[in-house]
Parts: sequence; structure tokens; C-alpha cells
Amino acid sequence: MMKKLASFLLIVLAAISHNAESQDYLETSLTHAARAKDLVSRLTLEEKVQQMMMNSPAIERLNIPPYEWWNEALHGVGRSGVATVFPQAIGLGATFDEELAYRVSSAISDEARAMYNASLKKGYYNRYNGLTFWTPNINIFRDPRWGRGQETYGEDPFLTTRLGVSFVKGLQGEDSRYLKTAACAKHFAVHSGPERLRHEFNAVVSKKDLYETYLPAFKALVEADVEAVMCAYNRTNDEPCCANNYLLQEVLWGEWDFDGHIVSDCWAIVDFYSENGHGTVENQVDASALALESGVNLNCGSTFPALVEAVNQGLIEEKTIDVALTKLLETRFKLGMFDDSNANPYNAISLDVVNSPAHRALAREAAVKSIVLLKNNGVLPLANDLSRYYVTGPNAAGIDPLIGNYYGVNPDMVTVLEGITAAVAPGSQVHYRAGTLLDRPNVNPVDWSSGVAHTSDATLMVMGITGFIEGEEGESIASAHYGDRLDYDIPANQIDYLKKLKADNDKPVIAIVTGGSPMNLSEVHEIADAVLLVWYPGEEGGNAIADIVFGKASPSGRLPITFPKSMDQLPAYEDYSMRGRTYKYMTAEPMYPFGFGLHYSKIKYGTPAVTRSVIKSGESAEVSVLVTNEGDFDVEEVVQLYVTDVEASVSTPLFSLQSIRRVKLAAGESQRISFTINPEMLQVVNEKGETILEKGDFKIHVGGSLPTSRSLELGASVPVSVNLKVK
Repeated sequence: MMKKLASFLLIVLAAISHNAESQDYLETSLTHAARAKDLVSRLTLEEKVQQMMMNSPAIERLNIPPYEWWNEALHGVGRSGVATVFPQAIGLGATFDEELAYRVSSAISDEARAMYNASLKKGYYNRYNGLTFWTPNINIFRDPRWGRGQETYGEDPFLTTRLGVSFVKGLQGEDSRYLKTAACAKHFAVHSGPERLRHEFNAVVSKKDLYETYLPAFKALVEADVEAVMCAYNRTNDEPCCANNYLLQEVLWGEWDFDGHIVSDCWAIVDFYSENGHGTVENQVDASALALESGVNLNCGSTFPALVEAVNQGLIEEKTIDVALTKLLETRFKLGMFDDSNANPYNAISLDVVNSPAHRALAREAAVKSIVLLKNNGVLPLANDLSRYYVTGPNAAGIDPLIGNYYGVNPDMVTVLEGITAAVAPGSQVHYRAGTLLDRPNVNPVDWSSGVAHTSDATLMVMGITGFIEGEEGESIASAHYGDRLDYDIPANQIDYLKKLKADNDKPVIAIVTGGSPMNLSEVHEIADAVLLVWYPGEEGGNAIADIVFGKASPSGRLPITFPKSMDQLPAYEDYSMRGRTYKYMTAEPMYPFGFGLHYSKIKYGTPAVTRSVIKSGESAEVSVLVTNEGDFDVEEVVQLYVTDVEASVSTPLFSLQSIRRVKLAAGESQRISFTINPEMLQVVNEKGETILEKGDFKIHVGGSLPTSRSLELGASVPVSVNLKVK
């Protein structure tokens, strides 16, 4: 009897010992990859497949909690609890400020961690409560018609790269072992409308445009260790982006050695076989197998459960699932989801950071720096103690003009009306009426509203567009084109109302324009005494606009996208060639050029100096310029450096932005700004997509806007230039 008991105990102890030794996924001394591999080895085929879904279920026998991979943080934690709402991404693009982008995304990831910690304590595992954020959107805003262009940093690969890299670094944090949150570069690749056709559209693009325009930001974010990449809905050069052998296998995994995971855009794999999709395969099983074999690790949608049948049919091997899931689960280990809470420094972030005074101040700073002054005949800034102010327009008192899309919420959103009212001195009056509807004429023809402008010292009409008119496929409920803007004009009723406000009125009428994309502002520019483009400025938008209007700050935003005079100046929307597009290749004169924006001061650029005018491959040159604030206002000047290749063997951009400096200049102050011109800034992309440095002449331009005659006509400072030769 004793021998049997001893034998039984030995068996039990051996089993316990083996179990303890084999629970490597709980051993924090091991690498994330080793822990993920061990966890995968413990799962059944069905469990593995479920862990590759966006809504991964719990595995109770292993104490693995459920997890929702789908979370948003485009300009603040979105669709979750109370959060700071920063300016929409296109507004952040208008700041031309990568350091600001880092501070904004760091604040966002702090709030995300605090909100995640709070939800865990309550046992909540809802979508949008997690730490894997499907942002930033680094697609190129190549065409103003795209309703989702507001989610991007604009039309320029260099600007998009700099801001995107900073945003990723702020989201992911600087700890050597843990990620604060996981960022995702989307939508890979060559994706920017048409929105309605995205489930079936084939974007045809040359190797030159691919490597010169559409891929640089993705490459830079991969080099910055972005944790995830989202493949797009559409096809690129005939292959669905989520099954694109060239983009995923040859470029992302091969050329760039990407070390994170790939997530499908939501229900993009369904498009492989749906009736109105790509028609690549016949059914869900084949689609799932194709996506997995192409490199997709995570399915946002409903398709991957069919991987079980794909294994049973011999279409794929289970070990392929093991490899894909191991890489995916590494992300959860990097986020510390299976470790003691005290081991991860980010678990100490408390809820008091959420919408804190510091974050609100940062949101206000970002909004102030994003606002672009497009016209000023001298009426701005206004004194804040005039007798009467009239605030009017369809976007003056609403929340929607502040938030754009993919937004968060909080109980203290400052509308334009509220911001202006708070900034006006005691004793002055503020009157408000909406005056006109957003996108259609008033039903009631009786107009008491426009007459108020004639009895006011200054009128501020808050106009433009909102997410009702532009945005994603299913969100823009007033859009006949599923969020795209095939009509370039601002609604005609708004223009008619602006005309009434200014008719026979010698008092200032200031147009404050909201929106996330270029729009036809030619009549607005002609009618109004001043025009401010404020984008979707976030929760502190009203206060930021008041700061600009009343001169607490001088405008410093710059356009991150060209405003054409009309759509007739552009190629067809479906054409993905860069010919005739963006400031780089558009030869027609725009309404407002890329990089343009005015100050309340006058900036002068002195004669540039260059250390050497001739360089060889591998050498660099220094260009310096004295920048002087000749006016009476303190300003921040966005100094922009562009390169023009004077003689090349292939088509090259008219101008190419290669460096940016934000410089604070007090009234009367001068600073010498220096730039290093290295060979990489002078390289061209040939028709094969190869980046090469050619001998020849180059022109280096330095100024506060795109160096064109149109910029000068609109009041930009005079740029300067030097010649450089590569031997």
C-alpha cells in the first residue's frame, strides 16, 4: 500500500514539476517571442484561430483574458470614455511640428493606459478599451475629393514621414521592455479613394510613384519599429492589398524586414470573394488561406474561423498558423498583458491624466499652431473690447465642427461661440444667430440674421464643412457620395449668407472655415476681410480660435495640402498617377499653395550662404539664412527648405520639401537658420523605383511657403535660393 502511494505521489510531483517547467509563457525572464511560442503550443487549432480574430475570446484553462484588438486614437483616444480631443490629423499636419506631434501622441498613450487600467479593474473588455491602436493613417492625401483625407497629415511624403514617426514613438513609449501602446501604420498601401469603390477598386501605380510617393512614410515607420501595419481594402496593381504578394512579401517582409504583425482592414478579406468585391477567390475558406499565406496575422472581420476548414482541406498547414499567431501574440506580451501589474511602469499611470489641465493646454497649443491665416486685409487681430461682436454661421455653436472623425468625447468641448465669448472683455456685447443651415437653404425666407452684421463692430462667420459632409463610407450622413466630396464647393447657401453679411457693410467680416480637406474658397476669399482655416480643431478649438482672432497668438499654421482653384485642374479621381497632382507635379496655378500661411508680422529672409557650391557623392553642404521678424508681433515661423532638380534623366518634382524648422521670433528679432544638405535630399526615383543620386545642378529654396509666384501674390514672404552642383 505504501509503495503504491509513493508511486502515485511521484507521478503527481512529476506532473506538477513538468507543468511548472513548461509554463514558459508566464516566465518574464524569457523573450516575448519565446513566451508567445510556448503559449501557442498549448492551444488547440480552434483556439489558435480564435486568437487571430479582432475579438479574441478568453482561454480560461490558461487564465488568458479576452482581448479586443480594435481600438482608435487618431487624435485622442476614440470611441471610448472621456478623453482629450486634439485637433484632427490634418490639423496636426498643418502645424509642420514633429516635436508637437510627439507630445500629443505621448499624451494620448498616457490617457490610453490610464483608461485601459481602469477598464481592467472593472472587468470590462469592450472594443475601444484596449491598447492596440490602428493609427496613424499615413496615406498620401493625393486628391481633395477623398473624404478620409482629414485623417492624414497631407499630401507630402516627407511631412507625413516626420509627423508619422513622431506620432508612433509617442504612442509606443520609450521603455526597453514594454510598449505603452501599440501603433499601426495604415492603410498599406496606395489607398486614398474613391471611398465608395474601396471594396472593389484597383489602384494602378508605377514603380516610380510607388517608391517616390506612396511608400516612403510606411518604410520610415517600419524603421521606427511600428508594431503593426494594416493592409487596405482595395487592390494595388491587380492584387488585393491584404493578399498582395509584392507589397506584403517582397516589400514589407522582404526589403524592409518588418518585425511586427499585419492586420486586415475591417472585413477586407470578405472582399476577396464577395459579389461586389475583388473576385479573387470563391469562398471564405480560400480567402482565409490566401490572406494567411500572404502574411496577415490578425483578421478584423469574420473570416479567419474558416482557417480550421482550410487546414482540414490541406490548403494550409497548422504550423503556418502557429508562426502567424506567435508573431501576433508577441504584441500582447510586449504590452505586458500577462505579467504582474507591478512589472510594467505604464500600469502606474493614473486616471488623473485624462483630459487633465496639462493635456487641455496641449490641445489648445496644437489647435493654435494648426490654424492657417489665408487672407487678412488688416482687420486681424481684433481688439477684444469693441462695443459689439456678432458670431454667426452654421458651425459657430456646434460640436461637430470641432471633432472630425475617429474622435473621442468629453464634457467640456469649447465651441467657437464659447471661445469668442470667453475672450471678449466685460462691457462688450456678443450676439449669436446661426443665420443659415449647413448644407441647404433656409426653409423660412424671413432673415433677421444678416442685418445684425451691419450694427456690429465685427462679424465672425463660422462656416465650411463637417463630418456630415466628408468622412468615411458610412459616417457622412449628409453626403451623397459616401463621404467623398465630388462637389468642391462650400454649400451655396453659406456663400449667399456671407454675401448678405458683407453687402454695404464697411465693418470687418471674418470667415472662420472648418473642414478637413481643400474646398473652393475663391468667393470666400473675395468677400471676407480675413479668412482663417481652422480644420477640426478639437476640444479647445473655440479658445484657440479666440487666441488668434484677438492677437494672443499670431497664426503659424501652414497648408499641408494644395488647394486647387477647381477640380478641373486635377486628373481623374481614380487615376493614381502623380502627374498633375500635389505641389510636386501640379503645373496649374492653385488657389492656395502647399506650405502657405500668413502671420500678423512681416518675415524677411536674408541672402543665403552656402559652405560649398559643389559636392561629390557622400559629401554634404551647409546652407544658412538670416530670418528676421520685421513686424510688431512675436511669431513662430515655419521655415521650409525645398529642392529642385534642375537636370535629371527622369521626371522629377517641381519642388520637394526636404527640411522644416519652426522658429520663435520676437518682434524685431533675427536668427540664423542652418540646414545640412546631404546626398539623400538630392536623390531621385527612377522609373524602376530605384533611388539614385545623379550628377547635375540643383536649386535649394528656403522660405515660409512654397517658392512660387502664387505664394507671393497671396502675401507670403519672399523666399531665397542657392545653386548646388553634384559632381
